[in-house]
Amino acid sequence: MMDSLFPDEPRKHTAPAPLAERMRPRTFDEFVGQEELLAPGRPLREAIERDLLQSIILWGPPGTGKTTLARIIAETTKARFVSFSAVLSGIKEIRDVMTEAERLRRSTGRRTIVFIDEIHRFNKAQQDAFLPRVEAGDIILIGATTENPSFEVNAALLSRSKVFVLRGLTTDEVASIVRRALTDVERGLGAQHVLVDEDAIGAIAVYANGDARSALNLVELGVASAPLVDGERRLDVTRVEQAIQRRALLYDKSGEEHYNLISALHKSMRNSDPDASVYWLARMVEAGEDPLYIARRLVRFASEDIGNADPQALTVAVAAKDAVHFIGMPEGNTALAQAAIYLATAPKSNAVYEAYSRAADDAQRDVAEPVPLHLRNAPTKLMKDLDYGKGYKYAHHEADAVADMSCLPPALQGRQYYEPKDRGFEKELKRRLDGWAEIKKKRRTPGGDS
Repeated sequence: MMDSLFPDEPRKHTAPAPLAERMRPRTFDEFVGQEELLAPGRPLREAIERDLLQSIILWGPPGTGKTTLARIIAETTKARFVSFSAVLSGIKEIRDVMTEAERLRRSTGRRTIVFIDEIHRFNKAQQDAFLPRVEAGDIILIGATTENPSFEVNAALLSRSKVFVLRGLTTDEVASIVRRALTDVERGLGAQHVLVDEDAIGAIAVYANGDARSALNLVELGVASAPLVDGERRLDVTRVEQAIQRRALLYDKSGEEHYNLISALHKSMRNSDPDASVYWLARMVEAGEDPLYIARRLVRFASEDIGNADPQALTVAVAAKDAVHFIGMPEGNTALAQAAIYLATAPKSNAVYEAYSRAADDAQRDVAEPVPLHLRNAPTKLMKDLDYGKGYKYAHHEADAVADMSCLPPALQGRQYYEPKDRGFEKELKRRLDGWAEIKKKRRTPGGDS
């Protein structure tokens, strides 16, 4: 039997549970999706059915079966099962359950399974409260999270748990869940004479974006507002679209999906793929990402991945940033798209990025040598007497405007940080640098050009 820290108060009238809750699978046979984890013979299913489960973290998008799996475990296991909500529970409740779990284990040998929904919402102190009992074996911890456990779960707790990744459901899997809800007489809508055409089911499945709960909520809303025709409620694509109005894309500006999408955009542009670039850009913009954040990333990309292979790239990226700031959204979306497509199709070079990285490594690792005297200004007589500026050669007075003079500290003589690629405008820069290097070499050679 499942214990709860928050038992329902007696009520005279009980409203029907939402369709998504009524249709929640009760057995593995009803569970849709996640076959790679829960198919017969898979280690996780074997551990559950043989009551040998250890602490686990279930990580996946909303509506993929994390809470449902925990409830199936509760029905399958012989252990005491306690459910927490990270939104509602505090340290006192946690400690009370931990104390009871320790008492139960010592007196009867029975373990307690503690399910924590949205474990990423627990702070460090709350997560730490579970650790001693997990280590002692008094509890089996099951955490459910939509966020990357690497960032949101304490390292000590994470190291004592096995992480299982639940994927978003496919469109076909969501559609099968919808069909079951429409035909199930006991828990679904089968007794309400509902007619939903296949196109509407497909539209619902696409809208749900891998989230079964979202799909069933939309079905319930659509059916409730559908007209009654000849004793049947009919739900077509048009009415589904009216119920949807605007698709809510899975996106958390501070979560992992934020970083996944900007990474996809950056890597698509780097790989010179304008189609993928504009798609990932649109995903972020349509989900409500801060457009100036995207613009900043485009500016960074222009210097990091293109640099002097196309110096115009940085100008285009900065112009897009200014355009977004000037006209705002949604009109600024095309400026961002123009920049992303330009950057994707520009010649690529990370020579500027590599040059700075090498120079920064030397600046941090080596002794900070003083600036050579010939490169120092000498605005006072004392500084001139100390040889500030002595030996400096004014490039404009030299042939080809190139002086045979090193500008690096003595210990770094000959060090080359910037190595232009043989692509785009950097091909021309490489030609210039090679030419200047040859001029300097001849001037250092006895009998060479003066």
